[in-house]
Amino acid sequence: MIVKELPKQLSLRELEQRTLKDWQANRIYDKVKEKLRSKPVFNFIDGPPYTTGSIHLGTAWNKIMKDIVLRYKRMRGFNVIDTPGYDMHGLPIEVNVEKELNIKSKKEIEQNVEEFVEKCRQFALINLDTMSKQFSELGVWMDWKKPYMTLSDSYIEGIWRTMKKAYDRGYVYRGVKVLEVCPRCETALARHEHEYKTVEDVSIFVKLRVKGKPNEFLVVWTTTPWTLPANLAVMAHPDYEYVRVKVGNEVWVMAKALATVLIQGLLEKDFQVVEKVKGRELEGLKYENPLVEEVPIQAQLDKKYKKAHTIVLSSEYVTLEQGTGLVHCAPGHGPEDFEVGKQNGLPPFSPIDYAKFTSEAGKYAGMFPKKADEVIIKDLERKGLLIYKGTIKHEYAHCWRCHSPLLFQATNQWFIKVADLKETMQKENTKTHWVPDWAGRQSFKNWIDGLQDWCISRQRYWGAPLPIWVCDSCGDVEVLGSKKELIDKSGKTPKELHKPWVDELTWKCEKCHGKGTKRRIPDVLDVWLDSGSCIWATLPVTTGSTDYDNWQERDFIIEGKEQIRGWFNSLMCSSMVAYGRWPYKSVYMHGFMCDEQGREMHKSLGNYIEPKEVISKHGVESYRFYSSKSGLPGDDIRFNWKDMADTDRSLNIAWNVYVFASTFMADAKYDPSKFKLDGMKLQPEDRWVLSRINSVTKEVTEAMENYVIPTAPRALQDFIVKDLSRWYIKLIRARTWVTTTGPNKTAALTTLFNVLEKLAYLLAPLTPMLSEAFYQSLIRPTTANSLESIHMCQWPKVTEKWIDKELESKMDYAREIVETTLAIRQEAKVKLRWPCRKLIIVPDEKSLDITDLLDVIKDQASVKEIQVLSHLKQEDKTEDLKEKETSQSTLYLDMSTTEELESERLTKDFIRRVQSLRKKYGYHVSEKIELIIAGGNQQIIEGLETQEAQIKNKIGAVKIEKLGKMPEELTGYDAQDEFEYQGTKIHVAFRKKT
Repeated sequence: MIVKELPKQLSLRELEQRTLKDWQANRIYDKVKEKLRSKPVFNFIDGPPYTTGSIHLGTAWNKIMKDIVLRYKRMRGFNVIDTPGYDMHGLPIEVNVEKELNIKSKKEIEQNVEEFVEKCRQFALINLDTMSKQFSELGVWMDWKKPYMTLSDSYIEGIWRTMKKAYDRGYVYRGVKVLEVCPRCETALARHEHEYKTVEDVSIFVKLRVKGKPNEFLVVWTTTPWTLPANLAVMAHPDYEYVRVKVGNEVWVMAKALATVLIQGLLEKDFQVVEKVKGRELEGLKYENPLVEEVPIQAQLDKKYKKAHTIVLSSEYVTLEQGTGLVHCAPGHGPEDFEVGKQNGLPPFSPIDYAKFTSEAGKYAGMFPKKADEVIIKDLERKGLLIYKGTIKHEYAHCWRCHSPLLFQATNQWFIKVADLKETMQKENTKTHWVPDWAGRQSFKNWIDGLQDWCISRQRYWGAPLPIWVCDSCGDVEVLGSKKELIDKSGKTPKELHKPWVDELTWKCEKCHGKGTKRRIPDVLDVWLDSGSCIWATLPVTTGSTDYDNWQERDFIIEGKEQIRGWFNSLMCSSMVAYGRWPYKSVYMHGFMCDEQGREMHKSLGNYIEPKEVISKHGVESYRFYSSKSGLPGDDIRFNWKDMADTDRSLNIAWNVYVFASTFMADAKYDPSKFKLDGMKLQPEDRWVLSRINSVTKEVTEAMENYVIPTAPRALQDFIVKDLSRWYIKLIRARTWVTTTGPNKTAALTTLFNVLEKLAYLLAPLTPMLSEAFYQSLIRPTTANSLESIHMCQWPKVTEKWIDKELESKMDYAREIVETTLAIRQEAKVKLRWPCRKLIIVPDEKSLDITDLLDVIKDQASVKEIQVLSHLKQEDKTEDLKEKETSQSTLYLDMSTTEELESERLTKDFIRRVQSLRKKYGYHVSEKIELIIAGGNQQIIEGLETQEAQIKNKIGAVKIEKLGKMPEELTGYDAQDEFEYQGTKIHVAFRKKT
């Protein structure tokens, strides 16, 4: 059984497409699953991408990283749960369907909710098919025939189970809070659904007239003039020092620390301090609402609430960082304002309804709040209450899907009480293995510290319906946890668990003895509760079980850094409120796929690159290898074509190494099953490369076990390029040549086979199609009872006895000596293939003993002799000796020449030229040739004659004919060339031996 020879040229796309077809035709994935079915389970859960369109480079990177881990775990003998998932609800889908249907408002949707929902479903399913195909083409092995879909009834039941368990444990409630709402989507959003952008907003300083004092004013600052119609108080810090200052004929009240900054710095006016007071002394000071004429309801609020339009105290929300130290407070338009208002008995007055002011806003009714800014500012200016108008750049929250600026609004919503669990969550978080460590220890810890109760209700249409039915008479609340409960309660079976069909199911209220009817709250659930429930909601797909309470923590999850506030958070919160358990054991967090400048890729920026563009140029395997090694855990990747091309070259180098092995093994009819390394006489380079491959195996295995994924491809690339291609292959080339025979050649081939066998297995998770080709060429044909695919094989074991760290260090030193010698040659413009007379090594006191590697150095440095001396006398340092230092020694390279050296140099050049021609004309290394040499002077001809035996051996020539001049016509000689040496032209021609 001998190896199959690989093609000389690598066509990566053809290889990939052929391998994917072979896997499918031979059911390789299914066979691997069947083989491992009875093995220990590795519980993985796929973070579901939104089915909003084709995958992008970042999505591809994410799935590739998952596939690498799952392939590794299969090779470690685990029955891997590899069900892919898709997020198919929520605003991401709705926004796209609205664009398709040219829908401008929710009213248009409500004219035919059923049609809108069906369009959303169709959109999501079409994109699911597209994305599954694209992921599969990346070589990702998941169960694409049976993904989990958040739109299915069984999955929605899993979400309902979350709600039911959380409600029964006292974590679900309804209440009024100030939340950020999207004016376009007309729904409340939770904190994890915000995206922040730097925007330029208006910045104004406003005077509020003190009640009963026509010329005294409180000075406040705001960047949201649209909230002034809802102003009910002004906050002051009890411990800050405030001043009454005279500015012209007026008295202004503000913090002492900010008076000079505003009045002299910004307004360029003079002022005089009239009085200094502590903030607490200002408490209760009454002022007039600046827009009471425009918003008449303000007068009613002033009468109804004792503290309306007064100074209230807050040590938590008033700072001296900017503004005036007096803070405008609208309890209906800010979470902090809401809390202060609640403490002081003020209502959350909020005269807006998502996209416009309500009638309570008086003059501004019907206006879009942000667009009302200019009207409000003009009114303030007309009244003489506007001190200054400018702009400010700051971070502002926008809708995560439609990107509209968000507005704060007091709204009645349903919440899950997660803030109370922060301390417990922090303790559980310490049990998780995070990669990188700082993602859990810092980023996620900080996120948990800032958790607020989770707003889960959405005033939308396409989503898991909120499973809460409320009596329209007595208000009794009932939370359902399954479809069966709904059928039992209503006596009807819904078409499916979506709006509008689920809303049709009602029943008489038992609590009030049938006086009222239980009707469902019309809202749908936050889409993050969908993905947050996936560990148990996927059980019907992954195990066939509908026992949602019988689930196991997931062994491993992996997503991008945005999921700190997204999926990592929703998984944790859902699990803790429903089951009081932590949901995952290990988490890998990667960064974003950015452009070369570090910007996220967007079509609007013109920096977006389609995955198919990268793959068409460089292949799937190159992108898999590139993306898996380029970003350290938690870091972004700055994609650039040069790095992609470099990765492509690295894989081509790997291919060439296997081509080299398969070529010379096939030529030698080498059967690796007949030879074992144990007891074989190995050269130092053989023992070194065996040490290296086992050290690399240990490093890669440890990296994969600890999920430090990029370490694996980086270590393998270094080994392939630096250790194998640029070193070991060079060291054994002469030992493996076609004309070489004997045990030394066998030792080299046996060593090389063992190294490449182990390397193929190490590469399998990273480059599954390329490693499959290596396996089918080298390993499978030479192994008794071999398995059908490399992906059915076991992960390679570390052979500790071969690891020799001292030898690895010594070889590193030897390589340094060679590289330094080559640097001397380069400076002297002496070609590497030209032998030099002598290399003298003068080691330092602590230098490693490399006596057993001198032959290696001699060969790779191309020197005839090596001397190791304790020192070199000054008188021996001739002009021919070129000196250079290494980390452990001083080198002296003898650059003098002799006739014999010149002859050898000519021979080396000549051999290289002929070898290049052989390759150019497609000659196999085993094919013999007949050669004609013509031209050259007598010295050159004689030099070639003295080296004829070596030339024949190296170029595979059975006959060399020397002519004074090349005939004008040569029959049958398909290879011809000429080159110049020392000013003389030499002509060559050859043909295959007839």
